[in-house]
Amino acid sequence: MTNVYEKLSQIFVDKFNHTPSDKFFSPGRINLIGEHTDYNGGHVFPASITLGTYGVASARSDKQVKLYSTNFVEQGVISFDIDDETKIPSASWGNFVKGVLQAMKGYGNHFTYGFELVIEGDIPNGSGLSSSSSLELLIGVMAQKLYNLKIPRLQLVACGQRAENDFVGVNTGIMDQFAIGFGEKEHAIYLDTNTMIYEMVPIHLGEYVVVIMNTNKRRELAESKYNERVRETQEAVYQLQNHLNIQFLGELDTPTFEKYAHFITDETVVKRARHAVYENERTEAAVKALKANDLTAFGQLMNASHKSLKDDYEVTGIELDTLAETAQDISGVLGARMTGAGFGGCAIALVHHDSVDTLEKIVGEKYESVMGYAPSFYVANIGEGAHWVGAIQGDK
Repeated sequence: MTNVYEKLSQIFVDKFNHTPSDKFFSPGRINLIGEHTDYNGGHVFPASITLGTYGVASARSDKQVKLYSTNFVEQGVISFDIDDETKIPSASWGNFVKGVLQAMKGYGNHFTYGFELVIEGDIPNGSGLSSSSSLELLIGVMAQKLYNLKIPRLQLVACGQRAENDFVGVNTGIMDQFAIGFGEKEHAIYLDTNTMIYEMVPIHLGEYVVVIMNTNKRRELAESKYNERVRETQEAVYQLQNHLNIQFLGELDTPTFEKYAHFITDETVVKRARHAVYENERTEAAVKALKANDLTAFGQLMNASHKSLKDDYEVTGIELDTLAETAQDISGVLGARMTGAGFGGCAIALVHHDSVDTLEKIVGEKYESVMGYAPSFYVANIGEGAHWVGAIQGDK
């Protein structure tokens, strides 16, 4: 992607009248299985992808921060003092930058000068592939380099989550930032979000590939029912704590949940909790299936995950259901499910490479007949996590 950095460097020169010093990349992510389990203390199984956010940056001698994104040209250059921690009005992407910097300060890091940054992302915004977390970790690795900070990777990940939770105002779990911070090429991350113990699992799909199916319906996480689901599952925990010593639903196995579920007084809350508990066990089973090269079993668990997200968690909607359920019926597809928070965004399918064109044709035609507009398809390549790409020649 050298040409991306050349393009961004030229824009940088046009905006700031000098060459940037360093280039950075931060990926998006897909979650193979384990949805809405991360804030419930359960297991997730995400992977970083080769779509992501590209950035070129340089330190300044004063305290000014200047930001420009080719994805939001209408916002122009965003400027603020690095000590200014007030929110930028009207949901500017600069608030994610401010949020990460504020979180890093909270860990004792000091910023005595500002910086200039130009970015471009090829993750569709609102697609559910974590464009916001990708930006957060880009800011983290950029600050690490420009300020020569000795920061553990887990702290960068936590700063991204704190930016989203405390500054932007979305109650996300840790999965997205963790996947982007710790991602490795051709590996997925089997993460216990309760203990933060994780395992890098090689992804050997043989003749199969993961295809991302984008509804092209933008979802706004902060405005969606995401926070409502967080509250509902927390309510389940509160009610079960009268009878069980637990902090998270992820601590329960399915027999224990079924034994005590009747103590939850609201049937909707029972459904939300059931998904969290069963999805956690599906994720454990899916990783075992993948390690045993049983892709058929893995695909069946993907299908079961989508059904639970539709019926019990109610976060799919007609767009994601049309994509996933149409894909599930196609020969050569082992499984399909929504990925991400839901309410639009993307689904994924595990499909034989000879059936990709068929999948795109059948699912595309069905979706367009139902929704009136076309979906988009991308083969998901699993790549490196957020990192410093290198110095830009001629300046350092």
